[in-house]
Amino acid sequence: MPRIVGIDVPNNKPVCIALTYVHGIGHYTAGRILKEAGIESMVKAVNLTEDEVSRITQIIDRDYMVEGQLRRQVSQNIARLRDIACYRGIRHRKGLPVRGQQTQSNARTRKGKKKTVAGKKGVKEMR
Repeated sequence: MPRIVGIDVPNNKPVCIALTYVHGIGHYTAGRILKEAGIESMVKAVNLTEDEVSRITQIIDRDYMVEGQLRRQVSQNIARLRDIACYRGIRHRKGLPVRGQQTQSNARTRKGKKKTVAGKKGVKEMR
């Protein structure tokens, strides 16, 4: 397994796909990195030479924020939003969707498992 930026990328996949296992690198970014490094994208990761792996690693280190550094920045941004108590920060605090999605019938991913609340009895008219 080639080790790129501290991550063991899978051997049996093409390099363009294997690079996406690094947090912060998607398909488009992987293609740009390989183009800059001069490596064909459909070569299997196991067939990369040490020189090619080092070229990829240098490009990523120089131009991109990945893995721990990226995770840290994202969590700091969320903490900043929470601290200033803006709308998005409050939604983060409450564990609700942040980007305007409806919550009456959906948003189970963000809200978590249903919590059943004892229903109110219907108020009957007094005669």
